[in-house]
Amino acid sequence: MQYGLIGEHLPHSFSKEIHGKCADYDYELHELTPDQVGQFMTEAPFRAINVTIPYKQTVIPYLHCVNDHAKRIGAVNTVVNRNGKLYGYNTDFYGMVSLIRRIGIDLKGKKVLILGTGGTSHTAQAVAAASEAGIVLTVGRGQDSPNVTYEEAYASHADAQVIINTTPCGMYPYADGSAERAGTPIDLSRFPHLCGVVDAVYNPIRTNLVYDALQRGIPAEGGLFMLVSQAVMASRIFLDQPADEVEMDAVCRRVYGEILASKENIVLTGMPACGKSTVGKALAEVLNRRFIDTDAEIVARAGKPIPEIFAEDGEDAFRALEAQVIRDVANETTGAIIATGGGAILREENIRRLKRTGRIYFLNRPLEHLLPTPDRPTASTAQAIRQRYEERFDRYCATCDVRIDTDEVIDHTVQSIRKDFFR
Repeated sequence: MQYGLIGEHLPHSFSKEIHGKCADYDYELHELTPDQVGQFMTEAPFRAINVTIPYKQTVIPYLHCVNDHAKRIGAVNTVVNRNGKLYGYNTDFYGMVSLIRRIGIDLKGKKVLILGTGGTSHTAQAVAAASEAGIVLTVGRGQDSPNVTYEEAYASHADAQVIINTTPCGMYPYADGSAERAGTPIDLSRFPHLCGVVDAVYNPIRTNLVYDALQRGIPAEGGLFMLVSQAVMASRIFLDQPADEVEMDAVCRRVYGEILASKENIVLTGMPACGKSTVGKALAEVLNRRFIDTDAEIVARAGKPIPEIFAEDGEDAFRALEAQVIRDVANETTGAIIATGGGAILREENIRRLKRTGRIYFLNRPLEHLLPTPDRPTASTAQAIRQRYEERFDRYCATCDVRIDTDEVIDHTVQSIRKDFFR
């Protein structure tokens, strides 16, 4: 092993892809159980590694030297083997600073709540201190001994201006939460003075926390740019190359754009008969991506066509099944083209899930070109189509990221989406 990442669970890590775009070296993902870490670090069978949860503090006793930056944070995420001696660094600091700068948040003088008490929390605390934040409080649960509990944060610190999440809450595969915990770490509605939300979670692209913030008009972003930025810095340390700020910023933006485009889904919404499936298949062919039609998935799961579902089980049952399909598709799929049913936008939960991993394009086809067909229960007549169009148009506009006014040339629509998506 020359270069790589160690951690406890790494099946969904983006690090191998990111490092492959940063520099020319082999980078491996190496899972270790807690009782394997000591032997691995003692033998040190690597040139350089990154370290992720839960070992950012575990590796420190095995290091010959920890640089001052990592020492202040109390966590190491980059280790270099120099002639058998291990040197520890922390590039998460650079990554978080880059993310906060990208969002456009100025921490100076602000009241900051940092959710979580682990290694990334220590990084956030160091960033806040270096940025001259006003009041900085860590928020935790149970035996973590934080500055404040969540209940205290609600009761006494509703004037917080910035929230930084360093907990795994909202992370794949529990984006919707688990039986033990909700899918968002804190209720943003309880903090009316927020001017920024930072989430270190990078998978999914937009957590519930980020989605909630954006819905409230609060600048927010997940941790993908932080992950890319820290990896770019780590690659410089790996190869003992100078960390030129201008050059590194350009590399970060390039790699981030490429990773985001490869992971983000293209989601098509719009009226029945607007051409979502046709455009989606054409896009999938042009971009060499998987195509998923949620209506086709519903039919496969139900074992009968949609008109029969409506006739035998009712629309409510259909919408519930549609929500299940969208949940599964959105949670398990990246880099795909997803065509949704005409009524998918009616449920807020569907939009939330689709936006976690995708960018939504509303295909707005002129009403006169929307033709009724008997296989569409809510749009089987011209009158029904007109009624659905009038009922849903504002909702389509409000829930999309981009509205595409389509004409009758499929290639025009495909190219419009492609141009925006690879912006």
